[in-house]
Amino acid sequence: MQKTKMLKQQEVKHQWYVIDVEGQIVGRVATKIAKILSGKSRPDYTPNVDGGGGVAVLNCGKVRVTGAKEDQKVYKRFSGYPSGQKETAYKNMMEKKPKHILKHAVKGMLPKNKLGALMIKRLKLYEGKEHSQSAQQPIEIKL
Repeated sequence: MQKTKMLKQQEVKHQWYVIDVEGQIVGRVATKIAKILSGKSRPDYTPNVDGGGGVAVLNCGKVRVTGAKEDQKVYKRFSGYPSGQKETAYKNMMEKKPKHILKHAVKGMLPKNKLGALMIKRLKLYEGKEHSQSAQQPIEIKL
């Protein structure tokens, strides 16, 4: 009889990956990134342990959306005060904060608990082709 291997937090080594998302669709890339961050791509996945890897994403400002989302999608935020809800259209967000679009998509696919907060910290977004994760010896992934 074989025993199930349960991953322990002390045994975890976070492998880093580099992904170039130029011309890719936001949602499809976000699911792959979330899978790596949560550790579901590993054979020893354990749901209660933060065993995922880190991801450096290049060319965040060059992702695209399908359909009419470019004209219709709206990002909302709330300050907590009366009349404090603000809305920003996708086009304006892409001009001002292109990193926020991908981070928002990935964060929505991670768990809404303390583990999710740890996972999102290992997501590094860059607008160009240069990144500062070379010390982690990342593996490049082609999408």
